[in-house]
Amino acid sequence: MKFGKEYETQMIQEWREAYMDYRSLKAIVKQILRHHQKKQQQQRPPPLPSQQNGETAPSLQPNGGVNQVGEETGPTGLSRTISLYRAFSGLTNRSRGSPKKSHKQNNPLSSKRHHHYHLFDDDEDQVILINEDKTGTYTTTFLCSAEEGGDMDVQFFRRLDGEFNKVLRFYKQKVESVMEEADELSRQLNVLIALRVKVENPNIVFPNISAVSSASSSPHSTPRTPATSPLQVIKEVEQKEHKKDKKVYKPAPVEILDHIKIKIEAETPLQTLKSMIMGLTSQQNFSKVELKGAEELMSRAFVEFYQKLRFLKSYCFLNQLAFSKILKKYDKTTSRNTSKPYLNTVDHSYLGSCDEVSRLMSRVEATFIKHFANGNHRDGMKSLRPKTKREKHRVTYCLGFLSGCAAALAISIAVVVHIRGIAKSEGRHQYMENIFPLYSLLGFVAVHLFMFAGNIYFWGRYRVNYPFIFGFEHGTDLGYREVLLVGAGLAVLTFGGVLSNLDMEMDPRTKSFSVITELVPLALLFCLLTVSFCPFDIIYRASRYFFIGSVIRCVLSPLYKVILPDFFLADQLTSQVQAFRSLLFYVCYYGWAGDFKKRTHECYESDIYKKLYLVVAIVPYWFRFAQVLDLYTLHEKECLYML
Repeated sequence: MKFGKEYETQMIQEWREAYMDYRSLKAIVKQILRHHQKKQQQQRPPPLPSQQNGETAPSLQPNGGVNQVGEETGPTGLSRTISLYRAFSGLTNRSRGSPKKSHKQNNPLSSKRHHHYHLFDDDEDQVILINEDKTGTYTTTFLCSAEEGGDMDVQFFRRLDGEFNKVLRFYKQKVESVMEEADELSRQLNVLIALRVKVENPNIVFPNISAVSSASSSPHSTPRTPATSPLQVIKEVEQKEHKKDKKVYKPAPVEILDHIKIKIEAETPLQTLKSMIMGLTSQQNFSKVELKGAEELMSRAFVEFYQKLRFLKSYCFLNQLAFSKILKKYDKTTSRNTSKPYLNTVDHSYLGSCDEVSRLMSRVEATFIKHFANGNHRDGMKSLRPKTKREKHRVTYCLGFLSGCAAALAISIAVVVHIRGIAKSEGRHQYMENIFPLYSLLGFVAVHLFMFAGNIYFWGRYRVNYPFIFGFEHGTDLGYREVLLVGAGLAVLTFGGVLSNLDMEMDPRTKSFSVITELVPLALLFCLLTVSFCPFDIIYRASRYFFIGSVIRCVLSPLYKVILPDFFLADQLTSQVQAFRSLLFYVCYYGWAGDFKKRTHECYESDIYKKLYLVVAIVPYWFRFAQVLDLYTLHEKECLYML
């Protein structure tokens, strides 16, 4: 794979516009290459007169002469190129590393007021001059712009400077943002430690707790000193005595909880009703349940923050690699050596010299391992750096096998219908009115799974981070192969049930159809619901429970906090109105108004069924309306983007 394609695949899609535009710079380099090739063709010498007339000169003369290719020959037979080709010999053409007097001494552009990075040492050609102004913006001056085609080189370095400054500004902004977030996490961790102490031992008293001032409140402390750096490993009980003074490093005092108000978001119906009726209590009660919830939230916050740091470090490395690749490609095209000084500038810039991210990652690792992994380094790093999900060959094999079975069953159904003449039989209308609506529910679900698998495929192809957007836990998100596997399995069961129900004539003795075959659709629906709610870790339990949780939140949407997966599911359910009606037909056909043994029902004549037929069609849209209503009433600031 070429670097350009690999570079795009490794990008973080949310930051795509902030990466160096490698494709546009490569296009300028190709323009320079075409110009050089055209220039070489124009400078190519014309053919010799003997070659134009088709005559062939003798290849070697005993006493000297000219051979066929235009080389002068001497009496010894040795040949050398004529003066026409001497411009390309090693004597007149200077190689890359050939010595030449430097212009550094007499360069009028050099100044002490700015930082200049020269491309070459004293024994090499000086082609560009890099200047850094007071705002940290870099500008490159191309010193050979008077040459033919120099305007393209000027355009290349101007575009390169623009991309470098863009990357530099974005990286500075992100580093400042993560440092502020680190300070906030550090303060929250202090509160969490104080909460742990309060819950585990409410009567604990630290020695001289009122006389010791925290390091962050000292007027001479700086926010980036080693003792007060964010997310340092907090030493809960540690004392260091010195001869002149005594310093006590202590955790956040328990009194800090007097200034902290724990706010629990209403995420369940009971919490919502409690907050609406009773409101928040004025007295703070610190319990183990609140401590456990706070620890889970803080652990998740640390994992997400560490992931952001990894993305930022990857962004820095990938852009540095892209600058190196494009400069080496430019040097190869123009036979210049500009990569060494420019990459030296990149290394000495904020992009290459800032190590705040690496040091912050080390502090996060140490803090997380101590406070959330009980000092177990392996478990802590497993949580911070989860392994990438690998594709399993058995999934692909099972998908192909079930797809082939589904296709074979579909062909078998077509063959059986044609051989038995079912399309022209007397019971075809009875079959379409009673049996077909039952299997249509399973068909709707299978088709919806296939469509969702297509969505996942294109999300992955265009680098959409859908596991992060939907909030899936790492390793529990399904790929398009897994979703297709579930859909293919459901299709096999559906086609198998249809094939077992193709008998169109009743038993003349009992005047009814076979009970076993008539209960096949109900058995398939029961199997589908059983697998969905199965508590065992089979058939993607985490994804099934995530789906069930979203369904419950959609049904009770006015009482639940609305999140993006619930909105997405409600939108999907609005396109499954006919599936809801098929489910209602199941209840009617096998319930109060149907006789499945004789394939007859009176659902369409029932007033209850007619009313429920309309109500069921409104239910999915009610879920969507209730979600918007919840956002409008409880989260007015967040409702604009949802509407």
